[in-house]
Amino acid sequence: MSACAGVAIDADKNKANGDVSMNSKNNIRNSCDTGETPPRRSFLKTIAMGATLAGAMLMGAGQAQAATTWKIQSTWDAGTVGYTLFEEWCKSIEAKSGGELKFQCFPAKAVAADNNALFDAVRNGVLQGMNPFTLYWAGKIPASVFLSSYPAGPDQPHQWDTMFYSMGMLEKTREIYKKFGLFYVGPIQHDANIIHSKQPVNSLDDLKGMKIRVPGGMVAEVFQQFGVSTVSLPGSDIFPALEKGTIDAADFVGPAVNYELGFSQVTDYIIFGPPGVMSIYQPVDLMDLTVSLRAWNSISPELQQLVEDEVRIYSQKHYLAIQARNIEAMEKFKADGDTVTRLSQEDLETWRKAAIPIWFNWANKNDDARAILDIQLKYMMNDTVGYITEEDIKGF
Repeated sequence: MSACAGVAIDADKNKANGDVSMNSKNNIRNSCDTGETPPRRSFLKTIAMGATLAGAMLMGAGQAQAATTWKIQSTWDAGTVGYTLFEEWCKSIEAKSGGELKFQCFPAKAVAADNNALFDAVRNGVLQGMNPFTLYWAGKIPASVFLSSYPAGPDQPHQWDTMFYSMGMLEKTREIYKKFGLFYVGPIQHDANIIHSKQPVNSLDDLKGMKIRVPGGMVAEVFQQFGVSTVSLPGSDIFPALEKGTIDAADFVGPAVNYELGFSQVTDYIIFGPPGVMSIYQPVDLMDLTVSLRAWNSISPELQQLVEDEVRIYSQKHYLAIQARNIEAMEKFKADGDTVTRLSQEDLETWRKAAIPIWFNWANKNDDARAILDIQLKYMMNDTVGYITEEDIKGF
């Protein structure tokens, strides 16, 4: 078949599709009628243009498929149930976003060596996000002591979700974090923190004279009101300190992770609050997802909404998965000979009275801390909660 015949056939096909104008058809026909062959240079030029267009189309398709990758470090150690859950969730984001966003996750210390380095790594763009325990930033953001549970504060997970999502606390938190170049996506429900002890504690009076590892800040200050000598240790140092007897008791997180860390081997007692309250000092220890403001602003509103929704979904899954593991862990503690002791409701009320002045000391560090506590006081004083009264905070 001649080149001219091939072009004529293509033209007829295009005509059937309505793609060729009358002038184009006549030009093709005239060329065939004269028996002239299209010039080689013109033919090569046509091929080159086609190749260029095809390449541009391929480049466009590649760019559309390329995912924005966020590197996110958790404060969970590799191998723990917390990190396994976080890793699974991160892997799901690429598919849920249709390939537009990818979370590359890292365990504790993988990129940033400690908490201060983690905070700075997200601000400086070394990481795009972090999954920390919110309380870690008390020294940098005083309001953060009220963004996770604190001594005798709201002690049920749904209360925290109510304050964040129904009472304006999420919006206020984002205003505060924005000052640091960060975007607080949302809280992630975790668990209560509990204390493992070498000796039984059946009342607050039993705490006097004990040396206990607890978080610093507000938590340590309240324990000190009851004659406790407090010490702050990283998680990896707790087991050897208990084993050597340099401390009498230690808190960390909840039963599931604490069992994985071997606490049953070096303690005999687990201290809970009244029935229904695992902990009177950190009953709802929240984590969160925080990303750099620059990274957040670089994605579309649709992706932003997806990430916000996913954090809320993951918060529930994370919490429920850990609660299931806690139930299993408590059976293991019991099998190992550990005994649960409980503080009374009266102990909790005494603890709250000691804590309230310390709440206000922290709230008065700056306007942001005060604004967050104001939201929580309004809630705790409402009759649906009823934890405190006007009389309880009179004079503060």
